[in-house]
Amino acid sequence: MSTSRSRPNAEPLSGIATGSILESISDGVFTVDGAWRITSFNRAAEQITGIGRSEAIGRRCSDVFRASMCETDCALRRTFQTGEPVVNQATFIVNAQGSRIPISVSTALLRDGRGQVVGGAETFRDLSLVEELRNEIRGRFQAGGIVSRSPAMQHVIDVLPLVAESESTVLIQGETGTGKERVARAIHGLSPRRKGPFVVLNCGALPDTLLESELFGYKAGAFTGAHRDKPGRFALARGGTLLLDEIAEVSPAMQVRLLRVLQDRRFEPLGGTRSEEANVRVLAATHQDLEALVERGTFRQDLYYRVKVMKIELPALRRRREDIPLLVHHFIELYNALQNRRVTGVSPDVLGVLTAHDWPGNVRELQNVIEHAFVLRHEGRIDLADLPPELVPVSLRLGASHRMQEAVRAIETQAILEATARHHGNRLAAARELGLHKSTFFRLVRRLGIELPPADGRTRRRTDA
Repeated sequence: MSTSRSRPNAEPLSGIATGSILESISDGVFTVDGAWRITSFNRAAEQITGIGRSEAIGRRCSDVFRASMCETDCALRRTFQTGEPVVNQATFIVNAQGSRIPISVSTALLRDGRGQVVGGAETFRDLSLVEELRNEIRGRFQAGGIVSRSPAMQHVIDVLPLVAESESTVLIQGETGTGKERVARAIHGLSPRRKGPFVVLNCGALPDTLLESELFGYKAGAFTGAHRDKPGRFALARGGTLLLDEIAEVSPAMQVRLLRVLQDRRFEPLGGTRSEEANVRVLAATHQDLEALVERGTFRQDLYYRVKVMKIELPALRRRREDIPLLVHHFIELYNALQNRRVTGVSPDVLGVLTAHDWPGNVRELQNVIEHAFVLRHEGRIDLADLPPELVPVSLRLGASHRMQEAVRAIETQAILEATARHHGNRLAAARELGLHKSTFFRLVRRLGIELPPADGRTRRRTDA
């Protein structure tokens, strides 16, 4: 295609010299006529697609390439319509073996000696190696669908393979929207049981009578309307993993039954006369503090110790704000792929607002905000007008520079307050955690007008406040 741009009035790709050049380059090149039928197909195109030249020539290009953009956003069609070349647009094709190959595409028009358009040319480059390197780099910050670079989450990611290897029960705690089910799925996917089923039951959504039948199943005739056997979740998850979500909502009576199953590894369906083996890895999740519930007497202590053989605590998004740009990029890539959009990122104003927000709904709320933006934005950068109005009511009334200043001030204030609270009011320890000199720390506190909490003396033996 570079040949087409440098010689706009040349005949369609032909001749010994041009043919030799096209055969020697590593990029795939093909040309089409006005009916979208392939008229030339070089050696690299054969290698990348796995389709022979004789098979490709004469066929419509969409039938040969089966690319993600063929039906909805054909780059070559856009060039025919606008007369402008497309350069390095990312997409993928499906090769002859059915594998998905990432490529970058460039296009140009072909003209005859009179300047009339007689067809089009497209070059495409195999990006498989680039994609592998990108995934390798991304893998340092991502495991089992969990995206993070914060130290708190990195600890979780690091222990997941070790947790997955065992058969022990795991308790996953974290606020709503922090990704408890995603962590559970990651444990299952890394475990020896990964070929078995992964079954989820929300314990807080059902009364005791229904919860019991959902967990253990029932036999025909167990109660009115039970015309045939129904397996419970323990039976459905046999050989795999069962996630008991919102386990804190289980009643004391049901807690006794669960404890017995976890201890004996056997359960009895309603109306049954024989117990069955519970060949299941059990994971439990809750957004509540189970230890506090034990102290209040609403959750059995023996069941608590049974489910928390291993405990994973997921931090709230406001405690790992450094992950917000990474998560935003991840969700943009996700929705670009799902909705065939060309959103390139977010504006600095948007990133400032997203970083300053407290995210009571955590990662799930952030994902919903990006999905909302995709309803309004099909390409280019997401701007403030694409965000939910309630997220930035003040910022929309201020100028751009004021928006950024407010966002930065909010981020700095939040970081200082949280670091000081973690160190029980110890200013020097907070400054050290933030990587600031003590004079810089106190200058920031004065400039931002922050009222720091009083030190409680717990850390004064190590550092004076």
